[in-house]
Amino acid sequence: MNNKRYHILIILSLLAMSAFLVSTLEIDDKGDNPVNDPDKNTAKTYEIKALKLPKRMDFAGEPAPLDKQDIRERIDRELLVNTYWQSNGLLMFKRAHKYFSIIEPILARYNVPDDFKYLAVAESGLQHVTSPAGAKGIWQIMKATGREHGLEINDNVDERYHIEKSTEVACQYLLESKEKFGSWTMAAAAYNAGNNGIGKRLEEQEVDNYYDLLLGTETSRYIPRILAIKEILSHPHKYGFQFDKSDLYEPHQYHLVRVDSVINDMNNFAQKFDMNYKELKILNPWLREDHLNNDSRKEYFIKVKK
Repeated sequence: MNNKRYHILIILSLLAMSAFLVSTLEIDDKGDNPVNDPDKNTAKTYEIKALKLPKRMDFAGEPAPLDKQDIRERIDRELLVNTYWQSNGLLMFKRAHKYFSIIEPILARYNVPDDFKYLAVAESGLQHVTSPAGAKGIWQIMKATGREHGLEINDNVDERYHIEKSTEVACQYLLESKEKFGSWTMAAAAYNAGNNGIGKRLEEQEVDNYYDLLLGTETSRYIPRILAIKEILSHPHKYGFQFDKSDLYEPHQYHLVRVDSVINDMNNFAQKFDMNYKELKILNPWLREDHLNNDSRKEYFIKVKK
């Protein structure tokens, strides 16, 4: 009798365990267990999807020929690269808020289309960087070009880092290129490849516009990159960028001090305006050393904190 009861208890225990296992499997099959299907949950929070090209894209009012397959593919590449390189994309928005308010009125004063502010983003990411070829500043100006257009460039002062003056030089160069080639798109391409380089390619290939030219990788990507940057910066939410105005970088607040003499110690100069040396250099990156030579008693305007 005791044997029989023992066997019955064993059978009941096995049945209970089986029922528990079946119910667990049913829960898993329904996807109620998040650990069991991580891909499903990841897909809900982050998607990598193909982007739809706008029906029309233009640079400075000049339409891009989206009916040409190679142009569509090149623009598509730049849209993908600049959308899914998310950290760089967010930095574009942050820096644009800081610098576009300086660049836009200078472009307008020179009658250069507003779209050229996106060229500055393509050139440097709106940073004071140096290229492998030696171009410097937000507008990536070469030494010879800068000096030809009146910038002071030496070890002590390098006005390629002066955002207002370098923007003026960029405008002058672009106007010369527009006069030479007849279109703003060609002027933008020449900013990257040089007037001589673009002129030579046009002559060799017997065409008259950028989109028909066979160019090296950098210049062939250049206008599509600018178009992509313009599209993304103009429609952030369309490309998944979410931010508040408070997330963006603010322009520096300053006033100008006129200087027409030597400054032997920039640190002491900064302290006179309740600043430290680092703050002075952030506002005036064109001052390259810890002193200002100025033997010629040239007139400079130095930004100091408000």
